[in-house]
Formats: sequence, C-alpha cells, structure tokens
Amino acid sequence: MKKKIAFATCVQLGLSCIEEIYRVGGNLDLLITLHDEKARNKSGRIYLDEIAAMHDAPLLKINNINDQDVLQALKNHQIDWLFIIGWSQIAKNEVLEAPTYGCIGMHPTLLPIGRGRAAIPWAIIKGLDETGVTMFKLDQGVDTGDIIGQGVIKLDQNTTATELYKKVDDMHITLIAKYWEDIVNNNITLTKQNNADATEWSGRKPEDGEILSSMTIDEADKMIRAVTHPYPGAFYKDGEKTLRIWSAKISETDGDIKLSDGYLKLLDYEIEGL
Repeated sequence: MKKKIAFATCVQLGLSCIEEIYRVGGNLDLLITLHDEKARNKSGRIYLDEIAAMHDAPLLKINNINDQDVLQALKNHQIDWLFIIGWSQIAKNEVLEAPTYGCIGMHPTLLPIGRGRAAIPWAIIKGLDETGVTMFKLDQGVDTGDIIGQGVIKLDQNTTATELYKKVDDMHITLIAKYWEDIVNNNITLTKQNNADATEWSGRKPEDGEILSSMTIDEADKMIRAVTHPYPGAFYKDGEKTLRIWSAKISETDGDIKLSDGYLKLLDYEIEGL
C-alpha cells in the first residue's frame, strides 16, 4: 500500500520539491507551512495556498513545527513520512516519531562531511572540488541521520555562491524525483553515516565576510565568491568608507585593493558609508 506523505516548508527550495512531486505523478496528503505573518522577511519566504488549492491538499499553517496541532494533524491524516525541507526550526523527538516511519530532510553537503551551517559558502571557502546534497532520515542530532541518497555537485576555482545555490536547488529536485517511488512504496535503503569521517561547519555572520589586506589573493577570491548573492557580500574597509564587493578579479601586479601577494580588481561593488 502506498504511503501517506506530508511536506513542511516555507521557502522556495521546498516549494520546488513539492512541484516536482506533483510533476512525477505523486500526491501529498498534508502540506504544512508558517502562518502568513511569520518570517515575512525571511529570504525566499513562500506561501503554499495556491499549490494546496490546485491539488486539493489540506494545508496547515503553524507557528512552530513542534506545536500540538502539528502532532494532531499528522495523527489525523495517518501520515507515514513527513518531509521537513527549508525549515529553520529543529523538530523535536515527538514530531520525528509522529509519522509511521519518520521524517525526511535534505542537507547541501555530502554527509557526514559538512554537518551544520553555511554549507554553500564553506564549500567555496574550503576550496572543495565537489560537494552535493544528501537526502536523509532526520534524527535528534544535527545532520546525523541515516542516508537515503546523495547527489554530487562539482565545483571549480570560479564557482560562485549564486551558481552553487542554483545547483543545490536543482539537486534537491533531482533527488526528490529519483527517490519518490521508493519512499511511497517503502522501498528505501537507509545507510548509516560514518561518524569517523564527520566534519562540522559553523554558522557564519555577515561580518565574517571582511576582506583584509593581510589575506592572499586566493583567500580573498574565495571569500568574495563564497558570500556573493544571495548572501550579504564580502566587504573591505577603506578609511571611512566600506566597499561591498560582489565580484572581483585577482592580479599579481595591480588593482584596487592591495593584498599580501597581489591585488583585487573590483568588477561589481558598492560604496557604503559616504
């Protein structure tokens, strides 16, 4: 018997996954999102009213994923699996155990590498030649659950956060399409993460994007590519003014900003504080 599936999201990434589920002929038995007035300023905040109406899917609006009405709705709809994607609140054990088989999430690294935060900027700052997206069963740890499947994304020395963000988006959709039938037919294979290989990446703040003259051109180039759109951007303090840098080229001989072993030539930037 096919499983009953619910999906919780409030951002575009999740909506893209929901659209893909319907595109491959799937069905969702319950949609969950935030109340309309919550997180209005959240980057990529979306609303599910239209897609719920289009597919005649029940839509529950909530304040928190751990609210009693979430648990009640999962029970009432006899949900087998709950997707929680693009959701910043951490689901507690009661929610994780409410669906028959549990909850499914995605993380934009090849777990167990890069558990934690700021996965897209860190992949570029660390100079990785590949990253990816992992679909996994949520547990009480941070990105520690058993793996359902992964997709690899290649990076090179020119990859920007803008490009990687789009590739991560596309890989979410690819993984949904690849594993949907296995999920609804209860045919997935869960693979335990190898904790010996695990790494944890910390959260990043806008002020972490500062370019310092003591940096190498390689370090500065990575920083600019890592925190460009949709992130707050790298910046350089030049006396009273601040240069907000969205893209730049490196040069060993001349440019706008002197670094320890060369220069930055600014391509796209704004001057703040004038």
